[in-house]
Amino acid sequence: MAETYDRTRGDTGNIVALEHVNVTIPDQRPATAFYIAGMGFTRDPYIQVGLENMWVNIGRSQCHLPKGNPQRVRGTIGIVVPDLGELAQRLKKVTPWLEGTQFGFQAHADRVDATCPWGNRFRCHAPSPEFGSADLALAYVEFEVPRGSTGGIARFYREVLNATTAIEQRGGDAVACVDAGRAQKLLFRETDGTPPPYDNHHIQIYIADFSGPHRVLVERGLITEESNEHQYRFRDIVDLDSGKLLFTIEHEVRSLRNPLYARPLVNRNPAQTNNDYVRGHDAFRGTF
Repeated sequence: MAETYDRTRGDTGNIVALEHVNVTIPDQRPATAFYIAGMGFTRDPYIQVGLENMWVNIGRSQCHLPKGNPQRVRGTIGIVVPDLGELAQRLKKVTPWLEGTQFGFQAHADRVDATCPWGNRFRCHAPSPEFGSADLALAYVEFEVPRGSTGGIARFYREVLNATTAIEQRGGDAVACVDAGRAQKLLFRETDGTPPPYDNHHIQIYIADFSGPHRVLVERGLITEESNEHQYRFRDIVDLDSGKLLFTIEHEVRSLRNPLYARPLVNRNPAQTNNDYVRGHDAFRGTF
């Protein structure tokens, strides 16, 4: 008898990849100390190598850090790293360089929580099946949203962006889970607090059906920028019946025909040093 499979487990929805999170920063020096020396990521050697912006590679994704007043994601950025112990040691080493900033970190048995010099929160995980085969990745962004909003948010992504969504209970809170690629997610966790004012940070996603969501967003007056042939932007996630604003986060939406789609990214091995150099181990050799 032929074996049967649950073919829905292979569905990813229309969002193909969560490519980057963009927050502005006032100074590249503490950013280099945190993101490169501490977190162990890699500055893109090919694009944005000047003083006005820096792109930081995290496996197949990035953080974009243009110069400006500091912005803060209204939630937590989830990262997969190869070794939590090595990460904690690097963060300990850069602590003196970041005195007087909002930097901090705490190592737990199952994760490392770190805060960048301007208050952005990172939750770092060891590789596990929950994150697919990734050893180094931008796994998710978890936004903090008002109570009662997750159902509408999930519906918005499902019906406007044709994304795969689910509502889960995590730690007593409702969480809207939106698939954003093979093993990436956008998460929206209900909290009691009031989100701080939106400061124009953004995320960037690639979608397969580029025109369908655009058509719906235009009909609802939600497009905020017609960037170019391969990109547009929107900000507001709304209740599809009432039009009520549920949450604001700018989405930079790109088609798979964008020249930057699936651009190979350089990732270094942060454990490699000149003091104990091993030939052939400069590059990160894990899976993405």
